[in-house]
Amino acid sequence: MFSASDLRKGLKVQIDGEPYIITEFDFSKPGKGQALYRTKMRNMITGNQFTQTYRSNDKFEKPDLEERTMQFLYSQDDEFHFMDTSSYDQIFLTREQLGDNISFLMDNMEVQVLFFGGDRPIDISLPIFVNLEVIRADPWVKGDTSGTDTKPVTVETGYKLQVPPFVEEGDKIQIDTRSGEYITRVKE
Repeated sequence: MFSASDLRKGLKVQIDGEPYIITEFDFSKPGKGQALYRTKMRNMITGNQFTQTYRSNDKFEKPDLEERTMQFLYSQDDEFHFMDTSSYDQIFLTREQLGDNISFLMDNMEVQVLFFGGDRPIDISLPIFVNLEVIRADPWVKGDTSGTDTKPVTVETGYKLQVPPFVEEGDKIQIDTRSGEYITRVKE
């Protein structure tokens, strides 16, 4: 059981039987009365967000969440299939549940799948860095006066990003999955 004083950004709580994650948090103590805890929360199943203010005596349940290591197998239409690496059980998640993570998902990649209530997959955590091959790189025009020394490329998953001008088609690059930004060129 959590109390309002335990609230902080990133904490997962259960409200009305559903898991929520706190995305923003603010504490204020007026001159008189109880402390106020203003939060912005996101439902981890539906993705809906709301803002709520709590008082110091409010209590919250701890959600029944579990992470398991799973391997991405394949996608079919809008379903993405994963296999538990220890029990070989298979599950699938929808495109909506995965969100932007689809841009970095590769066959046979190991990810952490978050389960709610023991058997309901709701989210995945990718490795922080992934290495992907550049399949399309427009030539960089020397003397471009736009002020940026980057050019657009497309990697094997279809994700598009800006990279330095020396990156060419066929190069492998490392991408930060949290921000979607180029990190470095990978030598093999």
